[in-house]
Amino acid sequence: MPDAPPAKPHAHPFRQGAERTPPPARAASRFVELLTTSNYTFLTGASHPEELVEEARRLGYAAIGLADTNTLAGVVRFHCAAKDAGLRCVVGSRLALADSPGWSVAVYPTDRASYGRLCRLLTLGKRRSEKGLCTLSLEDVGAHARGLIALAIPPPELGSADHLRSLRDIFDDDRLSVAASVHYAADDASRVDAVARPSRAIGAAMVATNDVLYHAAPRRPLQDVLTCIRLGTTIDAAGYALNANAERHLKPPEEMGRLFAACPRALTRSLEIAERTSGFSLDQLRYEYADEVCPAGLTPMEYLRRLTEEGARERYPGGVPPKVRSQIDHELALIEELRYAAYFLTVHDIVKFARSRGILCQGRGAAANSSVCYCLSVTAVDPDRIDLLFERFISKERNEPPDIDIDFEHERREEVIQYIYGKYGRERAALTAEVISYRGRSAIREVGKAMGLSLDCVDKLAKTLGWWDKGEIPADRLRELGLDPEDRTLRLVLALTGQIQGFPRHLSQHVGGFVITRGALCESVPIENAAMPDRTIIEWDKDDIDAMGMLKVDCLGLGMLTCIRKCFELVGRHHGRALTLATVPAEDPDVYDMICRADTIGVFQIESRAQMSMLPRLRPRTFYDLVIEVAIVRPGPIQGNMVHPYLRRRSGEEPVTYPN
Repeated sequence: MPDAPPAKPHAHPFRQGAERTPPPARAASRFVELLTTSNYTFLTGASHPEELVEEARRLGYAAIGLADTNTLAGVVRFHCAAKDAGLRCVVGSRLALADSPGWSVAVYPTDRASYGRLCRLLTLGKRRSEKGLCTLSLEDVGAHARGLIALAIPPPELGSADHLRSLRDIFDDDRLSVAASVHYAADDASRVDAVARPSRAIGAAMVATNDVLYHAAPRRPLQDVLTCIRLGTTIDAAGYALNANAERHLKPPEEMGRLFAACPRALTRSLEIAERTSGFSLDQLRYEYADEVCPAGLTPMEYLRRLTEEGARERYPGGVPPKVRSQIDHELALIEELRYAAYFLTVHDIVKFARSRGILCQGRGAAANSSVCYCLSVTAVDPDRIDLLFERFISKERNEPPDIDIDFEHERREEVIQYIYGKYGRERAALTAEVISYRGRSAIREVGKAMGLSLDCVDKLAKTLGWWDKGEIPADRLRELGLDPEDRTLRLVLALTGQIQGFPRHLSQHVGGFVITRGALCESVPIENAAMPDRTIIEWDKDDIDAMGMLKVDCLGLGMLTCIRKCFELVGRHHGRALTLATVPAEDPDVYDMICRADTIGVFQIESRAQMSMLPRLRPRTFYDLVIEVAIVRPGPIQGNMVHPYLRRRSGEEPVTYPN
């Protein structure tokens, strides 16, 4: 069965605007920073992955490494940014080991197979732990070490070198190095010497690193605040938990050369490791569709054609209309050309299971434009009733994968979710993650508490968010709140709140987006437990998987479908009519009269205040009218300044505001 087509490179949505032009040719860098921590080591790193890459580019690096603690959650953003900047991305992860307190080890894959072992290792540690934790031992590392290059990171107090010797037993053949840093402390020279002695004793090279926590020195205050939030303390009480200075940032290769002038071999070792890891890139990941959905002896496309024809005969017992036949042939040809047949079969299999259990379901969004989806019973909306392009759903020119959303009865959706886990296994199917980031109120509350503001002061600031954006509140407004706009602490709180907005706080689970693969998904991205029992998620969110060309199926819960199913039962019991979504009488004028009066509370898609404000103005009288009306009030046209649900512009007049 053919693999999915290689994905067209997608710019990650975090980065705005056009891709960067390639940087000018640079002289060979004398140093590569391998040990950087982004804000995907939650409440520790104080820079986005993209910021680290941009600063490395500015400083003239040829490559840059990322090693977040016990995670690969930020590597897709890091990888995409590095490609745009013309830098090589060295993917890694910093492992905190339960049986080696103080010490940690950063590991970097040298090829696709060793990257898969790293993902399996992280999955092992996360699946045996509670959500957000990862429990690993030296034995676990040893079982997955083949092809990995290791960088041992000593604790502040070196103590015994037993851990170093244990790592040497695991990473033989010159694959172990020891990290050394110079942070302008009083004991820098003696500490580097203390690291060098055990390194020489076991034959491991020393590597220069700045153990980076942020891209530039001005981020140090934010890193201090993140530390306080993580420890549940305030800036005044944190003491030695904070770094002594602002040196944990990316430094120019020339400055690193000066700091390690006494041991230049530590600098060249960083270049050697970067070169030895050049055999792997995230571009080597290839998504492969699951193949259980296709019977033996048939190709996915042959089976999809068979199912579509069977469904067409069932949907159109009097014969398939010529227009529909032409549309089916067109869609199948495009699906075959883009090699999406297995994806449609996977969706059909999920819908088939739901219907076999009497679970009401319905394809949402652009899937309703597809005659194939209608014949497969993914949607109950006959596309012959409306005139929408199939290319809105799948387009060869856009080269974007299909995204089918399926709503299930909210009371029984868990049955469908557990069916997917049971059919494909926890190693091959998982929900995508959702990155929970700091937004207005959460940012001001946590920063304010960390900076020692009183709870009532923090509450006042949180409630005035409508007056400010990214930490800027007018001085007059602060005075109205009884606060001094010249107070240094208050100004610092507002500035730090602006910096932390958009920072990831933790990973949650997507509402229902499943990634299902033919091979082991846990060899492409680590899988961890969700907070909800019997749920597992990958570390990447929907933007990450889009950037990597991975497909997902959204299995969503909808309360209104539960109501409709119960209504069907009542109609059958009292009136003897067996209704389905496909056989409900269409274009009932009484229904549209209610819609035009905005009597739509509880009706999915048209129950919001914005929709109810627009309905009496547009007065839809057909299903297609409703399609247009719903599309206008969705966020896309509003954010693109095409329309606004509360504003109407008359010729020569200022906009008129309509009440909610």
